[in-house]
Amino acid sequence: MDGGSRATWTAFLVMAFVVVGLAGVFASYAVPLPLARALAREATLDAAQAAARGPDPAAALEALRPRLGESADALLPVGGDMLARIAAERTAMRARFAAEAAAEARRARLIIIVVTLMGAVFGAAVLRMARGS
Repeated sequence: MDGGSRATWTAFLVMAFVVVGLAGVFASYAVPLPLARALAREATLDAAQAAARGPDPAAALEALRPRLGESADALLPVGGDMLARIAAERTAMRARFAAEAAAEARRARLIIIVVTLMGAVFGAAVLRMARGS
């Protein structure tokens, strides 16, 4: 095998591992999303708690509806012990986002494993072809 051919095969093998690294980088952006969403929802539930103590809790909580997301169904319409409802929703929201984070982490690990195996098979095939030439 001449030097140019060896460099070409080496470049292909390097790219097999670069793809694995890129999969890891992309996964690192997706995994923290549930935590970021949970923190934003915590802040909104804090605002809802303050609004429930205000002069017009119905209007204030209705204004928070877009930021509340699926938590709005648990809090609206206003009525009963709002502070207890907000506390219960806070607990439920944390459980939902923890489950979402766990699922996201499993998907990220699966992607990295699959891409790693694909890179290994590709690298082995490239080396086998390089030995044959």
